[in-house]
Amino acid sequence: MKVLLSSIGSRGDVQPLLSLALELQAMGHRASLCVPPNFKDWVESFGLDCIPIGPDVKKLAGGSVPNKPVKPSRTRLRQLAVHTVREQFSVLADAAHECDLIIAVGALQIATRSIAEALKIPYVFVAYCPVVLPSPNHPPPKMDTQYSQSLPAMVNRFLWMRDEQRWNVLFRATLNEERAKVGLAPIASVRPHIFTARPWLAADPALAPSSRAVGIQIVQTGAWLLCDRTPLPEHLENFLAKGKPPIYFGFGSMQASEQTSRHLIESARALGYRAVISQGWANLSSIDDGIDCISIGDVNHEKLFRRVAAVVHHGGGGTTTAAVRSGTPQVVVPHLYDQYYWAYRVKKLGVGVSGPTREQMTVQAMVSALRECLRPEMTARVQVLSNRMELHGAQMAAEQLVNEFG
Repeated sequence: MKVLLSSIGSRGDVQPLLSLALELQAMGHRASLCVPPNFKDWVESFGLDCIPIGPDVKKLAGGSVPNKPVKPSRTRLRQLAVHTVREQFSVLADAAHECDLIIAVGALQIATRSIAEALKIPYVFVAYCPVVLPSPNHPPPKMDTQYSQSLPAMVNRFLWMRDEQRWNVLFRATLNEERAKVGLAPIASVRPHIFTARPWLAADPALAPSSRAVGIQIVQTGAWLLCDRTPLPEHLENFLAKGKPPIYFGFGSMQASEQTSRHLIESARALGYRAVISQGWANLSSIDDGIDCISIGDVNHEKLFRRVAAVVHHGGGGTTTAAVRSGTPQVVVPHLYDQYYWAYRVKKLGVGVSGPTREQMTVQAMVSALRECLRPEMTARVQVLSNRMELHGAQMAAEQLVNEFG
């Protein structure tokens, strides 16, 4: 079986898809990835084919931001939507040639199902977070803030209906234009067309259980975890060995203000801890020559998180899952979209703290969040949850895909 796996996003979107591709490859199937150009060399280092799609996402998302980011205008959003849809039709049509199955991850997969229809091959939509999928039990995620997770079902239904209308305003006209070019009938609504009535959910059921919704059957497999045997860099090993477990700080692909590094490092120092600062796409770094802080690039989270006292991060699903899997308490500093949900879940489960947002971050706020996170009872709870996690979600998903479509 030849499978195309497509996602447009940061490493947190691509890495789980890579883990599934490797499981399919191990079963004797051919898997290729269609992902942003930033990850082409990395994907190909595993012996997989990679077809670049979309822009350099690091240039779009990385760097520093002095204040709250300015929202793009409606006109600009419309222009981006049109370009996204047209490029996807062009790239995916070639990438899916002679494939037997297309797997699309994430809400930006606007054209993928249409390509599958045109080629008459099966299509599976996958979400990494339950809050992405419509349900009266929770509101839709927003890009720059959050709704309360305790809204009445009637309110949630209204918010999902309004969310569906926004999708149609942005994407429906262009999507139907491109569908007509390949001989397909127009669709009435974009979001249910993309998500299908049977979406898959690649999230751990103990950490992020699926929500029921009328007309939708969710297939939950567990998180897709990449088996990483890469050793930690020698300079990081040396740092870890020279004292008690430090606090890890990392915001992945998120932007950060010029004061972020200072706020993080000084909060650790205020509590008597050393700090490990992950540079990420915002290029966070040490603020002085102190020996109690180290700045690192991409490293093996599985190995590192087990050796730190707490994990402070932006709330990506992969990082949240990795911290719980390691049995380490966490502080989530949400920036956008589903990150607010992950902050809510770790707080609800008592395995972490929903910390200040990027705009609210101060040394005092981080000290308060870390003090709560470092309590012994929180460490005990996360270690119990760690033992309940499903570690073979990608393998389970690969086996089910082969059984259904192979």
